[in-house]
Parts: sequence; C-alpha cells; structure tokens
Amino acid sequence: MDPISENTVGIVAILSIFVLFPIAISLARVIWRRASNPERPRAMNDDSSRRLVEMQQTLDTMALEIERIAEGQRFVTKLMSERPATALPASKTK
Repeated sequence: MDPISENTVGIVAILSIFVLFPIAISLARVIWRRASNPERPRAMNDDSSRRLVEMQQTLDTMALEIERIAEGQRFVTKLMSERPATALPASKTK
C-alpha cells in the first residue's frame, strides 16, 4: 500500500472545512427552520367558502324556527297554568 501523501491530506482537510462544513450547516438551518415554523393553513377555495355560507344560513334559519317552537310552548304552558281548575274535565272514578 502506498502511504497517503501530505498533499492528499491537505486537500481533504481544506475540502471538508471550506466546502462540506458550510453545506452541513446550511442543511441543519433548513431543517431547524422547517421544524420551528408550523405549516400555514391553506386558503379556502370558492366552493368551500360558498358551502360554509350556506351552512351558516341554514343554522340561522334552524335557530329561528327552534325559538318560535319554544315561544309557542311557553305560550301554551302559560295558558294552561292560568286556566282555572274548574275548567278541567272531571275524571270519572269507579
């Protein structure tokens, strides 16, 4: 085997210090930045935003209808509670 010449050792040392080391540092910085910055959410497309608007309108309509039903139940409950006891039909007992 031939011994490694001093020129080869010098070239490898210079190559690793001035070329490979900066490349390794830059790759480490890229990996660090990707890990520290969370992924940004994608912008919604027109179809998704249209569907969300329709869903919001539907929920608003349902909320109004439920409130109307509840108001009707409160009204009937009020009428039933104000009704005199004599107006109720008598139950037949045997």
